[in-house]
Amino acid sequence: MARKRVFSGMQPSGEAHLGNYLGALKRWVEMQDEYECIFCIVDDHAITSGSDPAELPRNILDLAVSFLAVGLDPEKSTIFVQSDVPEHTELAWLFNAVTPVGDLERMTQYKDKAQRFESVPAGILNYPILQAADILLYRADAVPVGEDQRQHLELTREIARKWNAAYGADLFPEPEAIIGRAGRIMGLDGEAKMSKSLGNTVGILAKPDEIWARVRTAVTDPQRVRRSDPGRPEVCNVFALHQHFTPPSVIAEIDEQCRTAAIGCVDCKKILAENIAGAFAPMRERAAHYRSHPDEVRAILDDGAARARAIAGETMREVRMRMGLEWRVALD
Repeated sequence: MARKRVFSGMQPSGEAHLGNYLGALKRWVEMQDEYECIFCIVDDHAITSGSDPAELPRNILDLAVSFLAVGLDPEKSTIFVQSDVPEHTELAWLFNAVTPVGDLERMTQYKDKAQRFESVPAGILNYPILQAADILLYRADAVPVGEDQRQHLELTREIARKWNAAYGADLFPEPEAIIGRAGRIMGLDGEAKMSKSLGNTVGILAKPDEIWARVRTAVTDPQRVRRSDPGRPEVCNVFALHQHFTPPSVIAEIDEQCRTAAIGCVDCKKILAENIAGAFAPMRERAAHYRSHPDEVRAILDDGAARARAIAGETMREVRMRMGLEWRVALD
């Protein structure tokens, strides 16, 4: 029985961070033996946020190194850069024909992002159409998403329904959501989702001293002012991060010691920083290899793009035929 196909992508903002790893990459690695996986560095999406052209190529390569460092295997998964497969943007343009503007304006992320602009670029409004094209171009059966992406995936399903209804074909499946187990990963500030732009995270390839420098700034229980004050682990973001890196028996000890003020926040952070550094040590080693062999990374991305174009080409030939754009063939 053929494995279900999964597609997912990540914007290139450089080295992946802790939120990327817990929210997506860790799950992607686990999925490789269960699904046919297609993973994309979505640089066409990145330009809608005004990315620096001078930095974008380096950010793409750094994210590719992060992908390979965490364990994405080019022998098991197709890994490529979005702009190397121009069918993404072609299909996005064609999906404009079946996507109501009102649906785009109702997107929560559009409303949030639009507030940052005095004049909103059309790319911010059309961002979900390109997302739909990314997924449907490969006729993916499922997409790993966080809760904040559910609305976009539902729009993708709606676009698939509308296109299929308009052009007389069940070409596009309605992809299902695979919800990650990690939930929403809060940043070190304890106020917002982890984001490099907010400076509230830790790079997954950071050295141990760099990890400690970041973790020591993390916000803990706001009511624990003095070392002698008892803490409330259930409201502490540092304790929440322990769930991903610290053995259960040690977590139980930290819980009890925090509530009785037997351990201070600094000591709690040191344990977390050491465990993060230990968990990421193999990734740092793999990253060092790929950083010293950039041609190997480029070759992996080129091979992935070739494999992706083969699938994308088949899809687009059918799309163009159904939409009347293969006029030479139709007139023969």
